Amino acid sequence: MSASTSSPPPLDEYLHAFAVPGRLSTLFNPQSLAIVGGSEKSFWAQNFFRNLERQGFTGTVVPVHPSRTSVFGRTCYASLRDLPNPVDLAYVLAPTEAVPQVLSDAEAGSVGNVVVVAAGFSEIGEHGANLQAGIVEQACRGGIAMLGPNCPGFLNIPGSVSAYGQEIPEGLKAGGVAVLLQSGALTSGVLKFSLAHGIGLSTVVCMGNEAVVRSADVLAHLVADPSTRAIAMFLEEIRDGRSFLRLAEQAIAAGKAVIVLKVGRTLAGQRSALAHTGALAGDAAVTEAALRQVGVVMVRSLEEMLLTAALLASGPRLTGRRMGVVTSSGGSCDIIADRASDEGLELPPLSEETATKIRDYLPSFATVQNPLDTAAVDTMQTTGTAASPMDVVAEIVSQDPNFDFILYMGFNMVPFSEPSASEAATVAARIDLFGETIKKSPVPILGMSQTCMDAGPFARQLYDSNDILLLGGMEFGLAAIGHAVRWDQARTELLSTSPGPETPGVSVASIGAQELTCGILSEAAGRQLLEHAGVPMVPAELVQSADDAVTAAEWLGYPAVLKICSAQLPHKSDVGGVALNLRDAGEVRAVFERMQTISQKVPEAVIDGVLVSPMRPSGTELFVGLSRDASFGPTLALGLGGVWIEALKDVAIRVLPVDRNQIVAMLRSLKGRTVLEGGRGGDPVDLEAVADVVWRIATVGASLGSRLESLEVNPLWCQGATVEAMDVLVEINPISN
Repeated sequence: MSASTSSPPPLDEYLHAFAVPGRLSTLFNPQSLAIVGGSEKSFWAQNFFRNLERQGFTGTVVPVHPSRTSVFGRTCYASLRDLPNPVDLAYVLAPTEAVPQVLSDAEAGSVGNVVVVAAGFSEIGEHGANLQAGIVEQACRGGIAMLGPNCPGFLNIPGSVSAYGQEIPEGLKAGGVAVLLQSGALTSGVLKFSLAHGIGLSTVVCMGNEAVVRSADVLAHLVADPSTRAIAMFLEEIRDGRSFLRLAEQAIAAGKAVIVLKVGRTLAGQRSALAHTGALAGDAAVTEAALRQVGVVMVRSLEEMLLTAALLASGPRLTGRRMGVVTSSGGSCDIIADRASDEGLELPPLSEETATKIRDYLPSFATVQNPLDTAAVDTMQTTGTAASPMDVVAEIVSQDPNFDFILYMGFNMVPFSEPSASEAATVAARIDLFGETIKKSPVPILGMSQTCMDAGPFARQLYDSNDILLLGGMEFGLAAIGHAVRWDQARTELLSTSPGPETPGVSVASIGAQELTCGILSEAAGRQLLEHAGVPMVPAELVQSADDAVTAAEWLGYPAVLKICSAQLPHKSDVGGVALNLRDAGEVRAVFERMQTISQKVPEAVIDGVLVSPMRPSGTELFVGLSRDASFGPTLALGLGGVWIEALKDVAIRVLPVDRNQIVAMLRSLKGRTVLEGGRGGDPVDLEAVADVVWRIATVGASLGSRLESLEVNPLWCQGATVEAMDVLVEINPISN
């Protein structure tokens, strides 16, 4: 009897182990470190030791080098397997060709976490990809969590840890903002901007090539990390969209905002030349729609990303859109009013009681309104306390019941650098007092500067000691406020919405296995597929002769529509395969005979026959498209159809599953929703009826799973509560895929 053998588990099973948050805790919170391959001459090694000193790391640090006995005055070991005790993390500066040996030594030395700095792997092409595949297998078989390769490392500010080989600025503030970057070269700018604007950081991670530890794994760690309150992410790609969406939902349930700057537009969004869906729901559009539907905040710049994250991590929730504004500049009032409109923020008037209180306090030439320019109040009034007159005005406005929060721009007089002792004491007393005002205020008071400038070391120290966040500039500051308001609203809606039923599957076996493998279905087969899901269709009869065409037209009713039916002719009108508004038997017979000549023009086309349908009167036409995104899976695109789909490209996009209420929300989000509401004298469309039909179409996409390439109904004809699918185009991937 021979001994049984079993194949080792696939690498994916090992990779999934790193998605468990607890597995990465020792990677990002090591108590002992080894630096492999660094020497006194190495720029990276110099920074590594200097950064640890600046961070105040108190754990063990061990150099490893095959040809040295000491590095920076520390005893050096030849390899990781030679260490007297295993370390929690190895920071690997070894060259590309030496990385496999280092991983072998790490496994032998029970080192479970490594950061690999070396480049020359998948980012350079096929040869590098083969090298990377080898070290991935090594790491996974050895149970090693590998960050990188091609990765400068990470920082854990609250934990006083840095496994990072580039310069870290002094004075970084510990706080609740975690930053994940798929571009290590951006890290220096992120750190300097955070320092200049007093943004408190938790963990900053550069992902490198994501060979083993992936962005989704780190996101899972940060969602569970008690030091992190907001997660800012610079992403070039999202490899596992479904996992990302699930983690984003966990983050919002935990009260942690995820802020994403997604870059990169690919040609993959145009992959389908057979359907509109590929062009309308391209990669970038699908990604943005998918992330927004789980409450992710989408931003356009690093500055906007960091300031938004700082605001969302700072504590006060912005639970309403009504903003009171106190400034010392009329120009600032004008800019803020315009940007507030852009962000969907409201600027209600001051209550009469508030207006009366501040009218007696402000100069006679000041206009009492919201936004409020306090004019020269600081030069014409005194308070008898450390507070400035403008501070007092802000406190009065903060008591106004008309506002959900106050935007205050009274910090511009704080010196950049520390002034004389007496002036410093005066300014410090004022900021301390206003810090107390903020804490006691019934609504959040948000500080903002006029431009996105460095607040300065003296001012930052005062703000930090009073937990004051100064938003950098009106452009980025108002964007951050708008994001914070919308995030809170999205979180409230997501948490209050009971999960709807999963989009059910539909049996597709009856249309024939052979047709499922052929790619594009004929319209008759596509109609049958939708009918199994209960989708109402415009009646149609597939005929093979002119006599049968006339009989069908007379039974269905004139005027009639004739359409050639062939899987090889998805765009029937391009070859003269569609005829509308046929009034009598003579016209039907003549059109049928003409369509028989199409096979001569397109000899490769297999003609199944001609579809005969009744002509529907004018109504509202919608477009319903389903496609399979490589990262997020089946995706629904919904918009105005017919001739409008090309002209307007006005679509709402959502990743499946979807329920009827969400479909109604998609319809109401369209720019052309007035057409659905009966604008320009038309009849309003029953949105609930439309949603039910679209939901049924979505069931078909869900049933096809990975076989779905694209499915389109264009137009979906609507008249009041009557909804029917007219034209159907279905493309299915072969079963082998």
